[in-house]
Amino acid sequence: MDWQILFDTTRDRLDYLLLNKWAAYQIAIIAAGFIFAKLIARILEPYIEERARAIKGNPDLLRIVIAFMRRLHWLFFILWLTGADLLMKEMTWPSRSWMLSKALPLATAWLIVAVLTRVIRNRAFARFVALCTWTYLALNLLGLDAPAVRGLDSVAISLGAMRISLMSVIKGLIITTALVWVAVFLGNVLSHQVDRLDDISPSFRVLLGKFVKIALILLAGMLALSATGIDLTTLTVFSGAVGVGLGFGLQKVVSNFISGIIILMDKSIKPGDTISLGDTFGWIRELRARFVSVITRDGREYLIPNEDFITQQVINWSFSSEYVRIDVDFGVAYTSDPHEVVRIATETAKDIPRVSTYRAPVCWLTAFGASSLDFKLRFWIADPANGLTNVRGQILLALFDAFKDAGIAIPFPHREVIMKTPVEVKLGEQPGQAPGTAATSTASTSATKEGAVAPRKPRTRKPSAKKQP
Repeated sequence: MDWQILFDTTRDRLDYLLLNKWAAYQIAIIAAGFIFAKLIARILEPYIEERARAIKGNPDLLRIVIAFMRRLHWLFFILWLTGADLLMKEMTWPSRSWMLSKALPLATAWLIVAVLTRVIRNRAFARFVALCTWTYLALNLLGLDAPAVRGLDSVAISLGAMRISLMSVIKGLIITTALVWVAVFLGNVLSHQVDRLDDISPSFRVLLGKFVKIALILLAGMLALSATGIDLTTLTVFSGAVGVGLGFGLQKVVSNFISGIIILMDKSIKPGDTISLGDTFGWIRELRARFVSVITRDGREYLIPNEDFITQQVINWSFSSEYVRIDVDFGVAYTSDPHEVVRIATETAKDIPRVSTYRAPVCWLTAFGASSLDFKLRFWIADPANGLTNVRGQILLALFDAFKDAGIAIPFPHREVIMKTPVEVKLGEQPGQAPGTAATSTASTSATKEGAVAPRKPRTRKPSAKKQP
């Protein structure tokens, strides 16, 4: 019955459009206005969009403004329809401008819906939401909402005392999606506003922003359930099932979420800190509810679970101060003056741009090595996020150049092998020389010659004289 009413109403509207000559006039006016709006928007859109991109610090607001600017033709089309509708009502009967009066709110509704849904980052989902919302508004404006509602409500099933119809399901999905979207949008806007508060520490700003988002989403969920007619007291069984699921299957998720709250509250790490966790060294880009985003020097972004920052040892290079001390070990030859080496090393370190004046560089003689005098150069930097290996390399290169100019040698290990096993020396060969090679006069050969052992002559027994009988 309800579907038949909807069909008959739609057929009457189509008969009016096809058989009435004033309907043809209105269709021509609408088509001309749309073409005119397209041409005007194509001329003005680049200029206005360039001005809109000057908005900084609020990406969600920028997305809405850019989406509005890219639909300027709808704005000009609405202005055209408004003028045409007023003109038609002044020149003729209001019934002859019925199509213009309906096209105007439909175009306005589509502009608003298309702009607002651009905040949704998923393009397919944004178009689906825009189409569903505009369809509902179009049915309402055309007077077809009541037959459509009754037709959808007639398709239903009963679960005990609860009756679930197709209309209630659609209504619940639309209301829930709209409220959650509004909650997320407001949460992002408020979070950006909180990030601008310089009087609050960075970790507390992140914590406050997350609490605002979670509170708004929970509020949106409760309002959606109330709007769809679901009693909140009936969710006790569902909440118990969720509790069992958290206890068995979602332990890690809950652990990471609670660990994230603890990290934000105790302020152990914050965005911008330089940290070391295991083999990962980098700076923190963002704190999330489940993980921490850490960017390393090679451009890789590690998503480390929050639980690791609670249970493992974390080195925060900038927890209480940005200054970090770095040690560089080096050695020089024993013929060098250690006092001069200390002076050259400290002066060289001061000339490196990244070396801070927080504390003056110092150099100490640490050991008498096997082949060198060992030193340790210590200096401070204020930007550990820019890397540690590169500044060590700069120091070593500067020390190499300075020692080269001062005539200070950097030794390398020497090894001396002494052959103590006796070898047989043939005629024309030197002791310690490989058989069959020509005799050469070198320091190593002569040194070997001095310590060589002369070959022993083999002993021969003389035959003993036998007594003659």
